[in-house]
Amino acid sequence: MGPLVHRFSQREREVTEINLGEVYPEQTAAERRRLARSSLTHSTATMLELGFAWMGDPERVESSILAVHGRELLDEARTEGRGVIVLAPHFGNWEVLNFWLSSHFPFTAMYEPPKIAELDPVIRQGRERMGASLVPTNPRGVAALLKALKRCEAIGILPDQEPDWGSGVFAPFYGRLAYTATLLPKLVARTEARVVTGVARRIPGRGFEIHFLPADERVYAPDEAESATGVNACVEAAIALDPAQYQWEYKRYRKVIQKLEGHPEHESFRIY
Repeated sequence: MGPLVHRFSQREREVTEINLGEVYPEQTAAERRRLARSSLTHSTATMLELGFAWMGDPERVESSILAVHGRELLDEARTEGRGVIVLAPHFGNWEVLNFWLSSHFPFTAMYEPPKIAELDPVIRQGRERMGASLVPTNPRGVAALLKALKRCEAIGILPDQEPDWGSGVFAPFYGRLAYTATLLPKLVARTEARVVTGVARRIPGRGFEIHFLPADERVYAPDEAESATGVNACVEAAIALDPAQYQWEYKRYRKVIQKLEGHPEHESFRIY
């Protein structure tokens, strides 16, 4: 179905190709078009795999995970009495990553209900069925994340989703400014948690491999802009595993464009 999505979903195709042009300017147009087709195929696969990740037999889902690389990063942190913040970018199948984390660790993640209310119980049940705790994207949810980290548990954060105005700073992502959330340095400062990047990389026709990568050291900086730069570097390191598996159809640079057009809500924000 991926080629059909590439052909008929004009918005997703155009945004993907524009983003690839920004981050891989050294590639030829033909190379970027091939990468765009492959990326949309992987995004389509992720959507078609949701039922498997949310409702499939747990033993079958577990057996589809062929290997787990870097688990020692999580185990060492818990041995040291530290919580773990997992930066989970939109790469591969993040629902499989959620399945594995909530199956093996006490795990808490923020959750914003979908616009289609009827989907809420399906998504919530699918993500919580192995023990994950979903908390709202508000101060109450942040408080729950802090409590989980202080209990030396694991939490999940989406590092590549643009926050609302006032909840982020501009930091480089592939050399171009992107509005990036500043929740991470606040959590680290109050808990001394370890930060890792986590993804479930698709092995076509076989299953998935989980990868946990050490975070860029800048994520621990108290300065929000430096920490945000480290967060984006973590996302770049995950994408390098297989650029086609990243969800390039997301408008990652949207708020920079809004700023250039004179968005009225952000005049006090710094740009880095």
